[in-house]
Amino acid sequence: MSLNQQQNFNKINLLTAICIVVANMIGTGVFTSLGFQVVNIKSVFALLFLWLLGGIFALCGALSYSELGAAMPRNGGEYYYLSRIYHPIVGFLSGWVSVTVGFAAPIAAAAMALGQYLKSVFPILPSIPIALLVVVGVSLIHTRNLQFGSNFQLIFTVLKVILIVVLIVCGFLLAKPQPLSFLPTTADVGAIFSAPFAISLVYVIYSYSGWNAAIYLANEVEQPEKNLPRALVVGTLIVTGLYLLLNLMFLYTTPLEKLAGQLEVGYIAANQFFSVNGAKIMGLLISVGLISSISSMVLAGPRVTQVIGEDIPLFRVLAKKNAQGIPNYAIFLQLFLVTILLITSSFEAVITYLGFTLTLSSFLTVLGVFVARMRYPEIPRPYRTWGYPITPMIFLAISLWMLVFIFRDKPAESLAGFVTLAIGILVYFLAHRNKVNLS
Repeated sequence: MSLNQQQNFNKINLLTAICIVVANMIGTGVFTSLGFQVVNIKSVFALLFLWLLGGIFALCGALSYSELGAAMPRNGGEYYYLSRIYHPIVGFLSGWVSVTVGFAAPIAAAAMALGQYLKSVFPILPSIPIALLVVVGVSLIHTRNLQFGSNFQLIFTVLKVILIVVLIVCGFLLAKPQPLSFLPTTADVGAIFSAPFAISLVYVIYSYSGWNAAIYLANEVEQPEKNLPRALVVGTLIVTGLYLLLNLMFLYTTPLEKLAGQLEVGYIAANQFFSVNGAKIMGLLISVGLISSISSMVLAGPRVTQVIGEDIPLFRVLAKKNAQGIPNYAIFLQLFLVTILLITSSFEAVITYLGFTLTLSSFLTVLGVFVARMRYPEIPRPYRTWGYPITPMIFLAISLWMLVFIFRDKPAESLAGFVTLAIGILVYFLAHRNKVNLS
């Protein structure tokens, strides 16, 4: 094998990078949140517009991150960008949240959900041991080599998308359509500017989170200056299309009164055209999908830890790689944190305050597109944000509104996020008693 072939073998291709984005984005949210939205929003057009607006928000974020990823193609995501654009301590705090709970808590939540869904299909299976087994298995797979882990990610993501497409097609072909109008009316304007619409948008945007997943493995992607923007944008567009079609199918197949206030929207809709086996089919579909989601986060999260280890001597051990070039110490640290969260069932409490800190991090990163253009006008920018400055401004406006909403609605959890950042500041200054050598 030539040197170029060996280098390409140890790289993530465009298709896998797209799959990482898609897998990170599609979780359980799209299968559960519509039921709460139809309680106060009766306009079908407004409901679909809600999911379209969430997709626009994610796409604006992806377009903005693409410029930074193409100009600064190094692993670490927000940690690296914020360190370069603002100050190393800003980047460290973002990385601190990612390393401690930012990936571990969502992985634990996804694993627990997978265990519960499998238990609903096979009641004899215990949910927590299943969750632990999946997380350990997926983590070990990603310690082998990048090509093996990439193929695993690719297979399960493609399988997830195929299953969702089959579900959508079956819904439209087999179900009896509901007597609903999907065209906009003047009454829809009131619904779109209502308080329930605004509240629902927060949870829809959470369902779109993960659109930035590929940036965490930037320098492991083939031709990152070209493929990172493509992966972020194409992955986000695929998920937006799937989300719109899924929600359209749910509304097309199921009476609104059956959906209202229900968590298991996917089960209810599937029962409309799969009869009594609908719940089992949905359980298996979501379980397969969650394996893909867990895998993508296990793949991305340790790369932040690795880069912190490369930059800060105190954490140097976390940057060590195995013979295959995988940051296995970082993977095992993440696995340890996920295991603790699963055993103690504390991941739900952690996730409630993650929203504020992660939204703040992405807000500062997109704002960094403006700051970087002013501070570093000379650096090459292989990709420039499409629609600049409008697209990043849309993202910033919605993010700022979300930050205010989250802080007002969940002040205790938001303050807990600030406490996490305060601890991170102490760790940063402790770590920098040994010399910092940020690249």
